[in-house]
Formats: sequence, structure tokens, C-alpha cells
Amino acid sequence: MNTFHSSAAIFTTPPPGWKSWRLVMTRALRQAWLAGRRGEAPIGAVVIEAATGRLLAEACNGPIGASDPTAHAEILALRQAGTALGNYRLNGAILAVTLEPCLMCLGAMVHARIGGLVFGARDAKAGAVVSNLDGPGLAFLNHRFPVLEGVLAEECGATLTRFFAGRRKEKLK
Repeated sequence: MNTFHSSAAIFTTPPPGWKSWRLVMTRALRQAWLAGRRGEAPIGAVVIEAATGRLLAEACNGPIGASDPTAHAEILALRQAGTALGNYRLNGAILAVTLEPCLMCLGAMVHARIGGLVFGARDAKAGAVVSNLDGPGLAFLNHRFPVLEGVLAEECGATLTRFFAGRRKEKLK
């Protein structure tokens, strides 16, 4: 079930060229699968221009391979989108990610002035958007953005569950 955390009209229909938010999340899931094949936590993200539907960026988790603790899928996708637009402000862009963003990624979205966030599965451990914190609603932040959660939540969650179950199984061998 999808849950809106804002009354913003940005989520009433997906951007032009995208028939549904499920198709947007499927694109992010492809990135998550790529991360998993690389041995990274399978999290994927895409950034889409809300007005045109243009895909600005897509990225998968990469902290291990890059030896970079900030190389989360969201951060990498925001960097790419900024480069594509020639601007670090992403007011008209929507970030779609397979897992609820952490506190670091929330901060990056605020600084980028992201236009909206769509995510799949909640992260009970480190989620900073709805699970452990109402991140976008924090009173001291100078930017707020609408959130749509639960798009392909089961598929997104299952991707992570399978990955970590496989990791545990490998450790037992």
C-alpha cells in the first residue's frame, strides 16, 4: 500500500513518460540488483525531472567498492542529477529509492532542495524519513518535501532480505 506524507500534487500522477510509480521504482530496483551482484547492499536510486519525466540519474549502493561511506545510492544519484542539470539545486526533481533513506541521505536531499521522495521499503533500523524520524518534518530544516512511500515495498524489501540471507548462509560455510 502506498502512503502519502504530504498533500502535494506532485504524486497524483507520475512524471510524463512514466505510466506508474511502479515503473519508476522498477528502474531503481534494477540498480539495487546491480549493487547486490557487486556485493553491496542492494539499494538503488533514480532521479527524474518531475515536469518532463527525463531520467537525470540512476545509481546503486557503492560504499564498499568505492571505500567511501557516503557512496549510498541516493547520494550518488543526487550527484549525477546535479551534474546533469548543472546545478546542485534539484527543486524540480523526484528521487526514487528502494529503501527509506538514512539520516545522511535525508540531509543531502534537504541541501539539494529535492522536489519529492518516493521510496519502496521502510528501514526500521536506520530510516530517517518515517520509521525512526519524521525527517522532512523537522522544524529546524529550511526545506521540506513531499514523500510517497510503499511503491513496490514488498519487492524492495525482499531484495534486501534475500541478499542478507545469502550473506549469512555464506558465513556459515
